[in-house]
Amino acid sequence: MTSSHTTSSSLAEGTRTPAQPVNWQDRLRRHGYTVRPATGVRERLVPRFPKPSLWDWLGPVLVTAVAGVIRFWHLGRPRAVIFDETYYAKDAWSLLRLGYEGTWPDRKIADPQLLAHPQVVSLSDTGVFVAHPPTGKWVIALGEWMFGLTPFGWRFMTAALGTLSVLMLCRIGRRLFRSTLLGCLAGALLAVDGLHVVMSRTALLDLVVMFFVLAAFGCLLVDRDHARARLAAALPVGADGRARPDEHTGDHAGTGLRPWRLGAGVFLGLAASTKWNGLYVLVFFAVLTVLWDVGSRRVTGSRRPYLAVLNKDLGWSLLSLVPVAVLTYLATWTGWFLSDDGYGRHWADGRGGTWSWIPAPLRSLWHYEQGVYDFNVGLHTPHKYDSNPWSWLVQGRPVLFDYQSPKPGQEGCRTAVDCSQTVLALGTPLLWWSAVGALAYLLFRWALRRDWRAGAVLCGVGAGYLPWFLYQDRTIFSFYAVVFVPFLCLAVAMTVGAVLGPAGSDLRRRTLGAVAAGTLVLLIAWNFIYFFPLYTGQTIPYADWHSRMWLDTWI
Repeated sequence: MTSSHTTSSSLAEGTRTPAQPVNWQDRLRRHGYTVRPATGVRERLVPRFPKPSLWDWLGPVLVTAVAGVIRFWHLGRPRAVIFDETYYAKDAWSLLRLGYEGTWPDRKIADPQLLAHPQVVSLSDTGVFVAHPPTGKWVIALGEWMFGLTPFGWRFMTAALGTLSVLMLCRIGRRLFRSTLLGCLAGALLAVDGLHVVMSRTALLDLVVMFFVLAAFGCLLVDRDHARARLAAALPVGADGRARPDEHTGDHAGTGLRPWRLGAGVFLGLAASTKWNGLYVLVFFAVLTVLWDVGSRRVTGSRRPYLAVLNKDLGWSLLSLVPVAVLTYLATWTGWFLSDDGYGRHWADGRGGTWSWIPAPLRSLWHYEQGVYDFNVGLHTPHKYDSNPWSWLVQGRPVLFDYQSPKPGQEGCRTAVDCSQTVLALGTPLLWWSAVGALAYLLFRWALRRDWRAGAVLCGVGAGYLPWFLYQDRTIFSFYAVVFVPFLCLAVAMTVGAVLGPAGSDLRRRTLGAVAAGTLVLLIAWNFIYFFPLYTGQTIPYADWHSRMWLDTWI
């Protein structure tokens, strides 16, 4: 018969009698995990950051420098007007000169004229109907103002925003995960994503939308920390010096001014005024902030957190986001409002009717935007490279922006047969395929572990991805997915953090995790290097190009 002393000794040594069940915590301990210490309510509201160090900024800056070299290297190549640059580069120049989109000759005439020596700019001041708001084109115009109407000039600002987005993601990841390492990893993954690189080196609008969406997400994260810190500071402190949840504080404490939320409203307005899919992001992020506020009130001690949010937070939340975004959107049309020849500018002048009390310029803009909406939802023209959003995450149908076949002896072609020179909007395959598994892991963390970080990342992916399923009959392209690429990188980084293991795990567990995580990251980096010629228009033998066409749907 086993004595109580023997039993306690056995348990202390980590052994059990056959009759005792082994719970899941014990199984995890056997694999190197340790139990996390209990955290106080204040730390639950605002988890501590790592101890400050030089690498908090030096690491993100180094990652950003690498991203900048990749994006600005031979930025003017190919020296051509590729894919939809034929619209946005010229519209940007028109905004710079006229304040609105003027009329250009047919692209078969205008594009060669822009690349000719001497250059011919055949822009007239007759306003023309365009399918997208002006902000993204104003961004492109800034580069043209600095460097001229050249391939380098019209691509400069997208390359700059693409580079800055890597720095932002490093810092956003650090704040989200409370880890400089994981933040820099997320930024590094973005730096070596092929789709992000191609869109950073091309004068299209989607990279600009991505930048503003990411900036808005970062603002909301900072706002969340500041608001929760104010609630934590308002909690009463017991005799032991520790704060306790308090119902009155949870229901009635204010969070003060929230300028970061106003900043998010501005960025979301800029996103929507670049392309309309930014409006969906506004809706997703507005819901996300409300749920964050509910969680804050619940942790603080409120027994009716939704009512507390309704009384103390909801009004300012909506005012900070929706009206600010709307006003920002209208402000981006200033050039059109100040013009006389912009398309549809005077449509409402002299018109009566029910809405005649609204100023005529606003009614004219509404009529214009109604036409834009009808055009966009009714765009069903087949295109060789259009794709269904179901295939985007696995990069089933990338978009070929440019393809040339240099002859032997021309443009660096050193083979006996024609070479290939291509710009392919393809995400780094191993990164995207890893992201599919990472999203499944985050769904688990959010649904079954109530991990708010997983929910935040999933919200970012959903805001940029799910609305396109409403338009599966429309002509859409996989490069639209660049808007949520940063959130895929955050998902992979969070999963890598789980693979590394929690702090306090034993050496064997951490070593195995580091090997597995390091192998994945190195494979993704190698995969990017392998496809790099296809992203940057380099001349390579045709056989090398064909060997990189891993799927038949890529051709």
